[in-house]
Amino acid sequence: MFLRVAGLAERGKRLADRGKQGGGTVERAAVIVAGPTCSGKSALALALGERLAGVRWRGGTIINADSMQVYRDLRILTARPTPEDEARLPHRLYGVSPAAEARSVAWWREQALAAMEKAWAAGRLPILCGGTGMYLRALTNGLAEVPEPTEAARAEARALAADPATLHVRLAEVDPATAATLRPSDPQRLARAWEVWRSTGKGLVWWRAQPGLPPASCRFVMVRLVPERKVLREAIVRRFAVMMEQGAVEEVRALMAQGLDPALPAMRAHGVPELSAMLRGALSREEAEERAVLATGRYTKRQATWFAHQKLVADESEFIIGNRFTDSTQFSESQNEEIVSFILNRIDAASARA
Repeated sequence: MFLRVAGLAERGKRLADRGKQGGGTVERAAVIVAGPTCSGKSALALALGERLAGVRWRGGTIINADSMQVYRDLRILTARPTPEDEARLPHRLYGVSPAAEARSVAWWREQALAAMEKAWAAGRLPILCGGTGMYLRALTNGLAEVPEPTEAARAEARALAADPATLHVRLAEVDPATAATLRPSDPQRLARAWEVWRSTGKGLVWWRAQPGLPPASCRFVMVRLVPERKVLREAIVRRFAVMMEQGAVEEVRALMAQGLDPALPAMRAHGVPELSAMLRGALSREEAEERAVLATGRYTKRQATWFAHQKLVADESEFIIGNRFTDSTQFSESQNEEIVSFILNRIDAASARA
């Protein structure tokens, strides 16, 4: 049995008894589809969005919640939905930014809220799909309003991030509270912490404790994929092989030709550092593929741990699928209906409490 419910699930109601077809008043509700990289989130979001068409909405609008899939230069290596999938349902915030621009959580939150409003106005259910937990938490839990760093501080942070271990030591000297929350091998977050401290004299931990932007004004239900580690590792190997066949090397070659700052988020997407090293002659193709797969596997472990310990929705509003999702045919009709019924029931329960 692949499905289990976290918390209390109200089941058994037939979908035919559910609400009005899209076009009437649409509840301010949204579904989160979360889980580690390569767990099948995009396929699940698409299946749910299509299955909900005519139940209470005109279908779903899928909103990207992956920090790398916002970059248009990386369709292959970030496994963005295919043009064919994007034609089946509206997809928002995929490939909307050039790799030369670093996009923040605050930027994504603003864009996501706007996309959600447009979905509701069109009679559609927003389905937030991705594995970037901080993005999702910015909607469900709110977000600290951290001042924009100065250009000088940003440039200094990027330069120091070339040696993340040393930067971690320096950060610990001036902002020990924030340094304690970061890994010495995470240059992107270390650079962010340094530029904030350098610009404001206060650390990220301090800023996050201050009153900030409130949670989104809507009801959230989450469906989380939790595949076994072995299954996920095997899927990562297969997917990276497909990416290589689809032109991942050429994608990275084009990215390198732009001469971008290596500290930019897009330059650190899974596979980019390894294939860049291969193109420079520092790694063989086999070594690059092996390192990229290992790095992705380590990242999925951190993702799974993060989602297991973070509270984005109440336990009773979270449905867990203990496997990768490929398509709806892997489950019985009753299992597919169970997921949809859970979503509808939890939205109704939250509405009744409001």
